[in-house]
Amino acid sequence: MRTVSEWYNSTFSSTAVFSHREDERIFKTRFKRTWFYIFLAVNVLMFVASSLGYGANEYHYFILNLILVNLVAVIGLNLLVGFTGLLSLGHAAFMGVGAYTSALLIVEYGFPLVVSMIIAGLVAAMAGLVVGIPSLRIKGFYLMVATLAFQMVIDYGVIHWESLTRGIRGISLPTPDFFGLALKEQKSYFVFLFAVTIVMMWGAKNLTRSKIGRAFVAIRDNDISAEIIGIPIFPYKLLSFSVSAFYAGVAGALFASLMRTAIPEDYHMTSSIMLLAMVLIGGLGRLTGSIFGVIFMTMIPVLLDNFFSYLSIVYDPNITIILGPAKEFVYGGLIVLFIIFEPEGMFAIWMRIRDYFRIWPLPYISE
Repeated sequence: MRTVSEWYNSTFSSTAVFSHREDERIFKTRFKRTWFYIFLAVNVLMFVASSLGYGANEYHYFILNLILVNLVAVIGLNLLVGFTGLLSLGHAAFMGVGAYTSALLIVEYGFPLVVSMIIAGLVAAMAGLVVGIPSLRIKGFYLMVATLAFQMVIDYGVIHWESLTRGIRGISLPTPDFFGLALKEQKSYFVFLFAVTIVMMWGAKNLTRSKIGRAFVAIRDNDISAEIIGIPIFPYKLLSFSVSAFYAGVAGALFASLMRTAIPEDYHMTSSIMLLAMVLIGGLGRLTGSIFGVIFMTMIPVLLDNFFSYLSIVYDPNITIILGPAKEFVYGGLIVLFIIFEPEGMFAIWMRIRDYFRIWPLPYISE
């Protein structure tokens, strides 16, 4: 039988394990597993309540769907930037490749969403292999410029290659379905997106714990040392670009189905900057930080819009026109201030909170 100390550590500690099998778990303690089950239960109850006419409405589910789509894309970007240390400003371009690939497969050939989503990810992954080739010779800021060039090429291509992409009109998509089951409502699409996001997060988590993930981190920390100990740097850099682009392609396909259209404006360079900001604010090299960064960057504009709408109702209807530019200023200012005062991202805040409650009510215990 375990002692009280062993029970306490297995329940509340995030590092104490007693077997190799426990060490291989994603959720290593009962405490983490319990909260994960509570999280799943809350989502199920929220869906049931909305089906009965209570709680979240279609607008709320649209925001949640937007968060999930961004999360899939940001997980891929974090694998590239946070875990491998390869800067990129072309992630939205990979999303665009995935979105247009999925849209063409659905509209022109009648592919189901799931199949077109996987193919879109693979096509984007092949594009990632091509973009990753310069990483053999360049890195850092220069590599970021190379990815920016790819972003500009895609921006130009989707607008001017009208025979394929239909130019600025874009491609209209039908109601998404899951092998015959229509996902017409936002809440039904949320269930599908939630399942996809869990699978993608699970895949990324296992990848980072594998030999591949450790090679990514070694290249990020010191690529010369990694090469000395026998890690083939170039193949792993290409693999990182490919995996990251695959996640972006899947996210692009999901976003196009969410919006029922694929248009150039959704995959512009500004979107790449926003995705990179989500990674930085959440925390580089932290998958949990990706969740925090996506929620922060997605919800702040929504909350600001609601706040200005409230002011226009209470005070003056013209206040939204007067304070409209201020929203962008506040939004950008929050990002800058956050990076200045918390450069390690929101994950660092979460770690401090978690560490405090992990040893509570015994604050004098240290690892």
